[in-house]
Amino acid sequence: MKSLFPYLAILLEVAIIVLFGLFVQYEKDQNIHQQPNSTTSTAVDRFLELYPLFQDVHVMIFVGFGFLMTFLKKYGFSSVGINLLIAALGLQWGTLVQGILHSRGQKIHVGIKNMINADFSTATVLISFGAVLGKISPCQMLIMTIIEIAVFAANEHLVAEIFMASDIGASMTIHAFGAYFGLAVAGILYRPGLRRGHDNNESVYHSDLFAMIGTLFLWIFWPSFNSAIAEAGDKQYWAIVNTYFSLAACVLTAFAFSSLVDHRGKLDMVHIQNATLAGGVAVGTCADMAISPYISMTIGSIAGMVSVLGFKFLTPLFATKLRIHDTCGVHNLHGLPGVIGGLAGIGAVALKASNTSTPAMQAAALGSSIGTAVVGGLITGLILKIPLCGQPPDENCFDDSVFWEVPQWREHDFHFPELDGHSQLEPEF
Repeated sequence: MKSLFPYLAILLEVAIIVLFGLFVQYEKDQNIHQQPNSTTSTAVDRFLELYPLFQDVHVMIFVGFGFLMTFLKKYGFSSVGINLLIAALGLQWGTLVQGILHSRGQKIHVGIKNMINADFSTATVLISFGAVLGKISPCQMLIMTIIEIAVFAANEHLVAEIFMASDIGASMTIHAFGAYFGLAVAGILYRPGLRRGHDNNESVYHSDLFAMIGTLFLWIFWPSFNSAIAEAGDKQYWAIVNTYFSLAACVLTAFAFSSLVDHRGKLDMVHIQNATLAGGVAVGTCADMAISPYISMTIGSIAGMVSVLGFKFLTPLFATKLRIHDTCGVHNLHGLPGVIGGLAGIGAVALKASNTSTPAMQAAALGSSIGTAVVGGLITGLILKIPLCGQPPDENCFDDSVFWEVPQWREHDFHFPELDGHSQLEPEF
């Protein structure tokens, strides 16, 4: 990392600054300045109207995703810090790539929707980051960010402009895409040495509590994520309401199934941190459709159930049989619920809840998102295997000290044995 990472980061930032100088401008003056005494709604009015939604999405990207991944006991610095690094790179690169695709050879005029969409493109990489968390270097993450956002933008353009499919909450283009891209990368970078586990690949009490903070931020702001770029009026209203009730129903189902799958009936914090969010993912594709609140609640309930079952049964199966180690379980939070969302979108369009697409185009969008993600992830994984990328050895996985200066004393380095009359959280003197 020491020899390559800083130079690569500086090189990427300089290149992006040059590209911004060549291609990016503010929105045209006539569009953003309202004439005196004019009552006509202008772009600046829309900017200020959408800015609160942009703030919500921004908090999800930088706080929600970052803290959700702090569950590893010795990887908190990297979870939050590398999240910040790749999100900052991603939003700049996403602005350029998406802008070039949509500007049709013209200058890129940055408005509030460009900023929201740039955050969305970054979310894709952060989802994939969860699949390889603790096993790759910051240098590898910079490379992965550049490649993945380019592939994501191409697929999104195909889904929105060619297939004309509806996916307002991006169940397919962000969540399913990001999950299967990350799983493909994780499969290529599979480490046989980690097959039997790793001492640092576990949580402690306070790290799980920090991760739950990320869950709460994501859960609270998810209606903004699904409605931020929806058409103002009924569609934006439906997106907010449908997501709100889908998330609420998902929580109860996730708690119930977490208890059901444990032989002692106890709750698993991994399930609660992740499966309670699956409803927001699954309802995304049809969030802005008039599907009725009870349908959105049904979708959320199914997503919560499937997510818990995925954590319980599929994650171990992927690790042992498919040689895919999914650190955060992104397949269960984003992949499976994203597929559920895509299928729900096909059904909603078939039942005439929306007239903006056809079932065939919705199905094509789902297939394109998964297929493009897998192919792109496999190619990216092969590129990241190049030795110059600085992948840490097996014994240094899931440990901040490889890439960070860390305090010499860390609370979890001390063991608090459980003795008669002593709590597990109470040190023995």
